[in-house]
Amino acid sequence: MEAIKRKKLKEKIVENIFLICACVAVISLLAITFFVFYNGLKPFVSNSYSLWSFLTGVEWRPGSNLYGILYMFVGSIFATLGAILIGVPVAILTAVFIAELAGSKVGKLIRFAVELLAGIPSVLYGVFGLGIIVPYVLKISPMAQGESLLATILVLAIMILPTVISISETSLSTVPMEYREGSYALGASKIQTIFRVVIPAARSGIMTGVILGIGRAIGETMAVMLVCGNPIAGIPTSIFSQIRPLTTNIALEMGYAAGVHQELLYSTGVVLFIFIMIINFTVNKLVKAKVGS
Repeated sequence: MEAIKRKKLKEKIVENIFLICACVAVISLLAITFFVFYNGLKPFVSNSYSLWSFLTGVEWRPGSNLYGILYMFVGSIFATLGAILIGVPVAILTAVFIAELAGSKVGKLIRFAVELLAGIPSVLYGVFGLGIIVPYVLKISPMAQGESLLATILVLAIMILPTVISISETSLSTVPMEYREGSYALGASKIQTIFRVVIPAARSGIMTGVILGIGRAIGETMAVMLVCGNPIAGIPTSIFSQIRPLTTNIALEMGYAAGVHQELLYSTGVVLFIFIMIINFTVNKLVKAKVGS
């Protein structure tokens, strides 16, 4: 009887430890959300700055009391969309090759390379982009600089590869072999089976990888800062235009900002936070709707 009581007590202690760990994660999220929103909404609640001017302005000149983030928001969207359009197809096809077509040795080699790619610090991606991608962009650019939307897209496309490849490859590997065998029995080829059976069956997991890739692209700072140009005004009109994403704006100026300037940098974080939440919510809804159908 004593042994049973001790066992139940140990189980209860372990359960409470798990509960505390889960609470830490939730409390951390709530604390970050409260801190960012509390500081970010201050300048608008106190009427020290116009919310409309902040959201629709195309100039960021703290010295002239101009704090517009529309051109940053547009640049962030363009950079993210471009990275997804280039990086996601490459990542999914790579995952298909590893999971379905490559032999064990080749598959292990590529998987190892992908894991190494995931471990490279962000700043090194930026240095690579500044030293390799930017000079090549400069050669083809009609403008006098290589730091541009195109350079940012290419760097971000490379950066999201490990995340999307790893999750997609895992999802493809978990598709039951019976699905493939049934497709072969109906006369489908290997490639037909991959694209018409295996990938649709792994769609939910692949979309999870895409969502995380989008989050990585939107939230990246250091690498983007080195290759985007960071102009103080102007909506990008071509892939060769310089951009200033929301994340780099915060990183560039938070170290010395004060007063309304600092508060509006927090406001930039609020916009970024809401933007990411909307994207995650929308993509999750689309995934659930497709899986349900």
